[in-house]
Amino acid sequence: MLPIVPAILSAIKTLTKPLGEVSAHDAQSSYQEALVAVLQANGALLQERLQKDRSLEEVRRLRDEAMVVADWFSGDTEDATWAFVQECLLLLLTLSRQLSAELKLFQQTASLSAARLRTSEMAPPLPPDVLSVAQQQTLSASLQFVVSLGLCPYLAPGVGVSLGRRSAFGVMVDKLVRCETAAECRLFTTTKVLMELTDLSCLATLVFTRHLGDVMAALIQLGYQPSRAERSCSKEETMHKLRAEESHTCKEALRSLLVKVYQPMIVKELLILQGGPQKDKSGAGSSGAASGSAPTWLKRVCGRLLSDRLMQSNGVQAVVRAILEGGTGTDADWRKCDCVARILVTCPQQSASADTYYGQVCHQILDLLHFKDQLTAQQHQRVATRAVLHLLQEKPNFAQQYLLTPLLGPLHRCSTALDVVHSHAAVEECELTRCVTDVYKIWVVGNSPSAFLLRALEQVLPVIFTLFCFTKQNVCHLRSPCEEILLWYLSHAKTSAALSALRLLSGLQDPKNEVAAKFHFTPGSDGGARLSSKEISSEEDDALYEKLSEEQWRLECLMQLLAELKHCDLPGDFFLELLQEMASWESAAEGEKKDDPKLDISTMTLVDVEQRQPAPSAKQSRRLALLQVLAVMVDCVQHTVLLRKTSQVVDFLMSLLQRACVGMDQASGPVLGNPVKSETLRLGIGVMATLLSGPKLGTEDYSSMWRLLPPLELLSQKHPEVLIQQLASDLRAVIATHGAYRPENFPAESLASMKPKMTVKNTQTGADNPQISPHSSPPDGYSQSNRPPASFGNSAAKGSPEGRTSGTSTSYPPTKPLPNWLLEACDPDVPTRAFALRVLTQMVQRGNPEAAHNQEKLLMLFLENLEHEESFIYLSAIQGLAALAESYPERVLERLLKDFQHGPSCTTSNKEHSLEFRLKVGEVLMRASRAMGELSTHLGRPLISVFLQGTRDPDQSVRASSLSNLGELCPRLDYTLGTLAQELCSCLTAMIKTEKHAEVRRAAVHVITLLLRGLSDKTTQVLSDVLLDLYRALKWVVRADPDDVSVLHAQLALEEMDDIMRRFIFPEQKLQKKIVVLP
Repeated sequence: MLPIVPAILSAIKTLTKPLGEVSAHDAQSSYQEALVAVLQANGALLQERLQKDRSLEEVRRLRDEAMVVADWFSGDTEDATWAFVQECLLLLLTLSRQLSAELKLFQQTASLSAARLRTSEMAPPLPPDVLSVAQQQTLSASLQFVVSLGLCPYLAPGVGVSLGRRSAFGVMVDKLVRCETAAECRLFTTTKVLMELTDLSCLATLVFTRHLGDVMAALIQLGYQPSRAERSCSKEETMHKLRAEESHTCKEALRSLLVKVYQPMIVKELLILQGGPQKDKSGAGSSGAASGSAPTWLKRVCGRLLSDRLMQSNGVQAVVRAILEGGTGTDADWRKCDCVARILVTCPQQSASADTYYGQVCHQILDLLHFKDQLTAQQHQRVATRAVLHLLQEKPNFAQQYLLTPLLGPLHRCSTALDVVHSHAAVEECELTRCVTDVYKIWVVGNSPSAFLLRALEQVLPVIFTLFCFTKQNVCHLRSPCEEILLWYLSHAKTSAALSALRLLSGLQDPKNEVAAKFHFTPGSDGGARLSSKEISSEEDDALYEKLSEEQWRLECLMQLLAELKHCDLPGDFFLELLQEMASWESAAEGEKKDDPKLDISTMTLVDVEQRQPAPSAKQSRRLALLQVLAVMVDCVQHTVLLRKTSQVVDFLMSLLQRACVGMDQASGPVLGNPVKSETLRLGIGVMATLLSGPKLGTEDYSSMWRLLPPLELLSQKHPEVLIQQLASDLRAVIATHGAYRPENFPAESLASMKPKMTVKNTQTGADNPQISPHSSPPDGYSQSNRPPASFGNSAAKGSPEGRTSGTSTSYPPTKPLPNWLLEACDPDVPTRAFALRVLTQMVQRGNPEAAHNQEKLLMLFLENLEHEESFIYLSAIQGLAALAESYPERVLERLLKDFQHGPSCTTSNKEHSLEFRLKVGEVLMRASRAMGELSTHLGRPLISVFLQGTRDPDQSVRASSLSNLGELCPRLDYTLGTLAQELCSCLTAMIKTEKHAEVRRAAVHVITLLLRGLSDKTTQVLSDVLLDLYRALKWVVRADPDDVSVLHAQLALEEMDDIMRRFIFPEQKLQKKIVVLP
């Protein structure tokens, strides 16, 4: 005898056998007739088995018990489909009750048996309601028959998705089942039994995963469908009307179902029911299938149920998941996100009040921003962002109260924090991280600037900027979000608001909404930041230093932000506004000097003096702050960012000219007493001339320059320098005529005014000789002899050992004899002497006969200038000595080697600076070594001897210089180095292991690196005897040297050696063709 549950499932399988297993079927009948025949045959076969099969006796008994309880069962029905459905419902009820009884018994006995029999290795026993895959398939088939034949055909038109729209079998069933008299009663019976089955979890899973929508449609129809008019009801219909308590039962069942089923599935099915079926364009299917959209009462009920789901805990998330689950991130999904956002911000009609609705929904909208899954997070973030923006547009008051206030709460608390216990943070790290991340997602990623959003962000902007400054000093993951938020505000805010924010952040306005005075940001444990109270320094000097350094750092961080706004006019507008303010201060200062007499303190009381003093002090502090901002801005932000448009350049020039015109009416104007202003004015005129000489100036550009005409006119009339007057007049004429009139040599003259006067003689020439015409060229002496080359400033500024190429890249033909250049090389004026030394160097390089004849004088001259303290001079001397050593190596190298060993040999030399002189000579020898080329094998031996002796010098700098020169020279000796390999290896090994100073050890290891790199594949031949010793020395450095830089050099040398040995052991295979002539 079979167990009861498998026996019941066997009976259900007999009842739901497919069509092909019925042997008595007549193939000549129609599909509907064939289906009815199969249903009747399966029912008869089941009755026969129940009566004759002894293994199903218990099943027959349980079925009869269920039949007695089931008041809805009718054995004499003539409808074959309903008879089949009744048999399925009876067997399903029998199975459900049997599983419930066995599960109850299992739960009672499981604890006792488990304590006696089960060991730690044994698996726990399976409960009786666990069904196999085959058994689940049998139950799924029976449930599908019940729903298709006993539930869907009895739904009202427009309620749920009709069978005719699901499959071809559904169309046939829709035509087969026609019973208008007892439709509601049969629908109630089927729904009631199905809901009774769901009390068991294993059966509830099968029902709800496949037929949730149909069950919900039936419950909604049975509980909420309005009753038809009494006059249209026949007597039989009145008998089958649902009673009120049955309708209430369906409502309660629906309410229970909505609570215990996965909420996104509920929302999805309600949306489908509310939408209703689409009309069939082809006209196929039954009339019920083409009945149109859902009825009004159904839409109203589904809308109310959806609103109830939305206002539940996590209801917003359920709605979003129901609509967006399965999305791929395409444009259609983003449009869905916008639609969902509009649904969320629309208050339903059945809501008690808008305040209650938004209070329950808004915090759930903010929770959508905190998902971890990437695709889900993107979609939910889009919904939250769009919902916030829509709510700000439609309900700004509710958005401020329920969205922005909680969202920005941690940042607001940073400004209003009170003094708390030091062991606790005013704002925790997790709160601050979530707040900044949410602001970044809504403002920056959402990227929908509105006035409300900008105003809300403006209130917390100082706190975000302070946090950004903190993150720039520490490793913090909030740095990028803070920077993006600040840049987004500055890029999207109105120009006036952005400029006001910049003034606030730079300290030019009174602080507002700043971080509380006794608090500061500190590093968090998870890489973020938190706000905690800070200890106030008791020392006034320390507190002042901390304050000043913090202000300087804030300015540097602000300039870094402005430097990122490369495609925005805001940096230039801010710069010009500060310049304009500075110019207005100077004008105001001139007015105060004229109007305000000096105060007579002797006639004033102490109180009056104290009342008058704070105003000038505060004004002076504001001016100092503005100058500090300007200085940092010019230092940190490139000019291409500050002045990126022609109009901004014009504004800059306007500010410059206005400052130059201040006090011009006075007899002794400020220009005469302030050479800096005069030089600045010359530069401004040069910039203006360059701008006017541009080929693409249009009408708008000239119109923007029209404002320059009044200050230019004032300069052309009252400036004390005649040249400035003439240039201002020419510029004014060009601007006024829109370029139609251009004086002869106009751009050249204006640009010449930009060049600084390099010598005292030239300064006096321009100032003391007013007879010189503005259009005349400078004197020959100035243009040829005393004017330094254009590349002089660049080469001197570089000051590198490789300055030779930059200093001699442009040749200047000597227009004076050699003795004159020798005299100028002794001139006390630095630019004149440096230029003369460079000209002499070029003469040596070009092989000038006079220079070759006077090489001894040139050598002494360069050696004397080598001791000069000015870098312009001694770098030029180094280049000259290197050129002499390259052209005349025998004589010059001998003298240089002697001076490198023993110091300066000149009688006028300063013995106190002997070390500096020797190091400079070492630089000359290094350049000479590089320039020797193939002569290194002939001239290199004396150099190596001197450099090896230099490695034993008492001074560490000389030892390091000698090793550096060895590293430059030895790789160029190639095979001639072989005889010196042992001596060189011994020297380097000793220096590596015994030298105390780290920089000398670094130089020794670096010599090995350069040696291996220079010899390359020749290493195994030239250094074959010492290669193992060098390898051991390098390994010793890696293992034992405490200096990290030395270890790094050793690792690089080992990599070079590894590459060389790999190429030696595994040579590259080359395919070559060889032609051999046989004898």
